[in-house]
Amino acid sequence: MSQHTILIIDDNDDLRENTAELLALAGYRTLVAEDGKKGVSLVLSGKPDLVVCDIMMPGLDGYGVLHLVRKNPETENIPFIFLTAKTERSDFRKGMEMGADDYITKPFEEHELMNAIESRLKKYDVLQKKYAPGAKGFSELANDLSGSGIFPLDINKYSSETYSRKQVLFTEGRRPRFLYYLKSGKVKGFRVHEDGKEYITDLFSKGDFMGYMPLLEGRNYDENALVLEDAEVVEIPAEEFVQMVYDDISVAAKFIKVITQNVKEKETRLLNLAYGSLRKRVAKALVEIHDKFKDNEKSRAIEISREDMAHYIGTATESLIRTLSDFKSEKLIEIKEGKITITDMEKLKNLAY
Repeated sequence: MSQHTILIIDDNDDLRENTAELLALAGYRTLVAEDGKKGVSLVLSGKPDLVVCDIMMPGLDGYGVLHLVRKNPETENIPFIFLTAKTERSDFRKGMEMGADDYITKPFEEHELMNAIESRLKKYDVLQKKYAPGAKGFSELANDLSGSGIFPLDINKYSSETYSRKQVLFTEGRRPRFLYYLKSGKVKGFRVHEDGKEYITDLFSKGDFMGYMPLLEGRNYDENALVLEDAEVVEIPAEEFVQMVYDDISVAAKFIKVITQNVKEKETRLLNLAYGSLRKRVAKALVEIHDKFKDNEKSRAIEISREDMAHYIGTATESLIRTLSDFKSEKLIEIKEGKITITDMEKLKNLAY
């Protein structure tokens, strides 16, 4: 990770320079400003990763600095820590309501400031990171937040249930009771059209969270979930998860951004189903299923029934089998005992027709 830059704004020369020296020794790059106006100018020009700012300063005080930082779209998400001798509860509340991330009173121990900075930078790094759409991106975000101590989701504190192949996890129209975490096994999400045809909306494997969109959007399930391979599933009570997310508005915003990407990904899949050639749809599905199901397992073969794969692509099983046979002849894949191994990933990804 690149070196973080921290801006210190304080009119006390000794405190400002001592704090800058302390942070430099800890490996941070530092910028300093002796008043609020210069501090705002450095925020705009230097784009620091975090700001440590005094409140009581001549001219533009700390509240004014915070207001201008939060008002600018380019700087609104920069972590902001107040460093001040003011200890009144009303002052603390005012700073936090304006969007400060932390509040440290003088005099302070060095470790207090360092811990606050490290904690806020961990959170900032996670919130700035780009995550893939879908279950993998959601799971990576949740794990990153939990691992950095920002998000109090500890999978190990919840009990797990064992589900056998073809058991149902949840059904369309039901109210969500849990956030599900897949410790092992494979699960499919699917919908059934009014004509009885099944369409697979998503595939889940070890390490994926499931059923999160209805929880965050406050609605009933709009799909079903069925176990494809014997699974161990952790069940996290819905109320606990939602409370964790909305306890921190910036964390909630990040989760919502990821599930919005998820919706866009599904819309793109539907467009591909409607307008893509069968060969391109099968090729894309093979790559996606390979990525969804890949693990630290020795075998990289895709294990999924032809019927389920056809439902994922939106085609007849017979048409899928013919296309797979063509791909095998073209040496794009190998098929052994029903399992598919991709032999030319690049050519499959960039299939021309």
